[in-house]
Amino acid sequence: MRAVSRQAKCAFALVVTMAGVVAQAQDQRKPDFPSRVELVTTDVVVRDNSGQFIADLKKDDFEVLEDGVPQKVVSFSLTHGGRSYNIAAPPPAPVAEGILLPPTRPATDAAGRIFFIFVDDLHLDFRNTGRIRELFKKISDELVHEGDMFGIVSTGPSSIAIDLTYDRRRLTEAIKKISGAGLAPKDILDVPQGQQGPPEVRHRAHVAFSTAQDMMRQLEQVHNRRKAFIYVSNGYDLDPFAKTRAKNEAERYGNLRSNVDNNDGSSDGSVNPNDPTLRNSSNQFAFADLVSDLAELTRAANRANTTIYTIDPRGLVGGPDLDEKIDMMEYLDYVRSSQDSLRVLADLTGGIAVVNQNDFTKALKRIDQETSDYYVVGYYSNNPDPTKKRRSIEVKVTRAGANVWIRTSYTLKAPPRQSP
Repeated sequence: MRAVSRQAKCAFALVVTMAGVVAQAQDQRKPDFPSRVELVTTDVVVRDNSGQFIADLKKDDFEVLEDGVPQKVVSFSLTHGGRSYNIAAPPPAPVAEGILLPPTRPATDAAGRIFFIFVDDLHLDFRNTGRIRELFKKISDELVHEGDMFGIVSTGPSSIAIDLTYDRRRLTEAIKKISGAGLAPKDILDVPQGQQGPPEVRHRAHVAFSTAQDMMRQLEQVHNRRKAFIYVSNGYDLDPFAKTRAKNEAERYGNLRSNVDNNDGSSDGSVNPNDPTLRNSSNQFAFADLVSDLAELTRAANRANTTIYTIDPRGLVGGPDLDEKIDMMEYLDYVRSSQDSLRVLADLTGGIAVVNQNDFTKALKRIDQETSDYYVVGYYSNNPDPTKKRRSIEVKVTRAGANVWIRTSYTLKAPPRQSP
């Protein structure tokens, strides 16, 4: 039990570290000077100490702070049990010298919720295809209800691309097409690595992140509705099985030998997997590259006021398959790193990560509850500094015993480039 406790503490510390690094990466961007003022909206879930949603709050019960500075709430709505109330178009943005205001957008249909289901089949195990389809049947039964709008896209050979629709038959049709196409450990180990590690691993991660960002840009155009991004994937590790890959490279090309000494002082000529020279120096930036990708995606999600709920269909992971020749500890490190990437996506957008657990029904019911009961508050930022790209958000409720869940930050959107 002590060993398990230490592993849990280490995993938690890694998630916190990765989330912190991602948050810092969100700040390290070249400043762009926006030429417009836009309404900032955020979803707010308020529950009492017993976990029940508080549905009778008014606009005056909310206090919103951006970077610690109070903001005036100009728009407010309540959605309870999937039905929306108190919907009103916000007032025009405040006039500021030198700022061009966009035309006022018409009020959009605010009935129901919006779910975007992201099938990252490039990072889903083929052997788990049956389990994955069962998960999606539960999503259909427990999460997506009549009146909800949903869309589905896949990253790989499942070839699913369904625009936002109310037709639940499209979801049933998509489930039949879903199939895992992720790389097995053997596939990663047997392919020679390039200058930046396994090239196929990086390519697949790039496809997944770029596809997700494209979807976020579409969701950014939808206003006054609860938007949940259901992210189904096994997660990401850009430098998987580094020690074993280095050992295999040494054995394959015979250009590295260990200095393992026998008792008589002689060398046996075998490869020492613990030799630090076996680690490919070109992969030292793999963690930084992953952090950058995660930061870009969470920025896009927060701009779109979209919550990411990540789900790993593998459930509880015990160890590698019997036919996979991989060290147990290295495999568990790979699983932990990939699941930590999913935790970061959820944590930084106000969602939850359903990883390392088998009870998907309970998790889906929680997501259903969070997306059925919520408030949406909006304000025009009074921060005059356009170089302050990342803004922290804090929402307080004056009623005693109220517990608040929100996204904690957003990043200003870069203005469109001017043609020369």
